[in-house]
Amino acid sequence: MGIEKYREDPRFRGIEALSAKAWLSSPTMHGEEQFYVDEAIRTNWVSTIGANINAVERAFVEKIGRPYAVALGCGTAALHLATRLCGIELYGEPATGHGSLEGRKVFCSDMTFDATVNPVAYEGGEAVFIDTERDTWNMDPRALEKAFELYPDVKLVVMAHLYGTPGKIDDLRAVCAKHGAMIVEDAAESLGATYKGVQTGCFGTESVISFNGNKIITGSAGGMLLTDTEEKAARVRKWSTQSRDPAPWYQHTEMGYNYRMSNIVAGVVRGQIPHLEEHIAQKKAIYERYREGLRGLPVTMNPYDAENSEPNYWLSCLLLDEDAMCFQERGDLRAEYRTEPGKSCPTEILEALAAFNAEGRPIWKPMHMQPIYRGHGFVSLGEDMGADIFQRGLCLPSDNKMTKEQQDTVIEIIRRCFD
Repeated sequence: MGIEKYREDPRFRGIEALSAKAWLSSPTMHGEEQFYVDEAIRTNWVSTIGANINAVERAFVEKIGRPYAVALGCGTAALHLATRLCGIELYGEPATGHGSLEGRKVFCSDMTFDATVNPVAYEGGEAVFIDTERDTWNMDPRALEKAFELYPDVKLVVMAHLYGTPGKIDDLRAVCAKHGAMIVEDAAESLGATYKGVQTGCFGTESVISFNGNKIITGSAGGMLLTDTEEKAARVRKWSTQSRDPAPWYQHTEMGYNYRMSNIVAGVVRGQIPHLEEHIAQKKAIYERYREGLRGLPVTMNPYDAENSEPNYWLSCLLLDEDAMCFQERGDLRAEYRTEPGKSCPTEILEALAAFNAEGRPIWKPMHMQPIYRGHGFVSLGEDMGADIFQRGLCLPSDNKMTKEQQDTVIEIIRRCFD
């Protein structure tokens, strides 16, 4: 059924399209951002040095609790340099001057955005994907242990906290410690989330956060690498500014990158920082309204370990019960489904939401299912949890500016899908 036909479908009679779009997760500005950006322009500090960059780095050292923070142009840049740092520490300086992981396998979260794992390829490594567990939708520690049995030489693990929900951190770290492996912690989606009272971003050998436009706070772009030594922080700063040597001319003795955060972007981030807890509270309220409003339907919300963690509730997600799924088939570029009374599927719900001016999104397609990575190793306990969650799950409109009335409409649309 085409999107426009939803407005003619008897199931949705009486529902009006939202006059203002309910976004998945859009930037929310407050005014302080403009002050710091204007100050950067007024003082002419519009490049990759300036007071805003320094202030943002100090703020995240204090906020996260790591000794050093390096502001970079995006979360992917931070992931790349974190991965490079670990590769060099594990295997020494790359003989070619390029990849620090040449010919090495690296264990990576399977259900994540590809920015988590692409840096492994940048550094010449080969990602091996570790299946997801049900309790938090993150890397399964049992599958990770199995992976070390299959590939005992691996010494680096890249793990993400999906949709702002901390993984089973103690178990994952224990497996890595047992096998002498380092961790790159991708906390891009989980800024402000805690595990046993400790902020995510504190649990990796190197850790990363993101300020992309859709994140819990934003700089329109930007990322941060968090580390424990001044030497590592200094090396990342050098790499991020094209690895210029301290010579009176441009001289380079190692590979460098144009990865430093600009003082303009840092101004936006600086103005956002005081609003982090406010945004988290708004996102939590949205999650809880969905959970209550969808009660009685054959669905569950994205789970978290309530005993040990507090998510930042970045995105509210839905998982349909297996016996409530109508036929749905997904190819690489398109999906098909057949409507059935009393049943639905993510494709139908997303199309219905779009028809009434609300933005949702499929769950991240697992990395082992991506065309670019299909030939790579994948370690599961036999059930392929990530593929199942992808098949039955979706991300709901979770914008912290969404009104209660907009959310009520979204909830009613979802309910009608099961009529």
